[in-house]
Amino acid sequence: MTHKHQALPMAEQVIWLIGASSGIGAALVDELQKNCKALIISARNEDKLQEVATGFDNVSIIPVDITQPSTLAQAAQQLTDRFGHVDTLVANAGTAEYVDVNHFDAALIRRVHETNFMGLVNCVEAALPLLRKSQSGYIVGVSSSVAYLPMPRAQAYGSSKAAVSHFLEAMRADLVHLGMDVSIVCPGFVKTPLTDKNDFPMPMRISAEDAARYMVKGMQKRQFEIHFPKRFSYLLKLIGNLPDFLRLRITASMSRAGTPDNKDSHS
Repeated sequence: MTHKHQALPMAEQVIWLIGASSGIGAALVDELQKNCKALIISARNEDKLQEVATGFDNVSIIPVDITQPSTLAQAAQQLTDRFGHVDTLVANAGTAEYVDVNHFDAALIRRVHETNFMGLVNCVEAALPLLRKSQSGYIVGVSSSVAYLPMPRAQAYGSSKAAVSHFLEAMRADLVHLGMDVSIVCPGFVKTPLTDKNDFPMPMRISAEDAARYMVKGMQKRQFEIHFPKRFSYLLKLIGNLPDFLRLRITASMSRAGTPDNKDSHS
């Protein structure tokens, strides 16, 4: 049995945004501060946080490293002392690295999971006691559309985001009994400093500002799954539901592993 609850209007909320120094996170600062009571932004780079927060009276900064739980615990204590609670956690921090199966590196996969998955778990651990003190606590976690369809070179990034989606949906099943909501955000390609480094086509790529607007719109409705752009995410879902031999034909056609430049050379 689930418990119905009334969500606190965003205009009355204290929001903690982690991963706010660039890309979607920086764009979210502008969108969220217009719509909430108080916005606390966190990331590793304090100088970038200061730059992003400039000009906003209701935005404050607390630097953290999501791979170091002690920094998150210290931040949570500061929030407890100042506000007594947090209404919404937005866990947005993440990284991307891609796998070369001809030079397989387990350390790369471990590194990506440590940030994308365990980093998000660390954020939830730090914020959950504060969220439980809210009238209607809310967790927003950023996954990815790649979680819908395993793709070449995305063994690290994709599996970390699939883990995020699974974790958040499982948390939702438990937290609904405590009057809390959970949303999973699944962006497609978004123009950010991270994706600017990608060396492959990125169809239907949108701006970070558009992504932030989609996110806030979904958050205001507390949608469980916030995915954008719709055409791209629906396409990946469609391919992901095809029979496995058809999925393989499509995804294998994207792989570079068998091309001459990417095969191991043997003397």
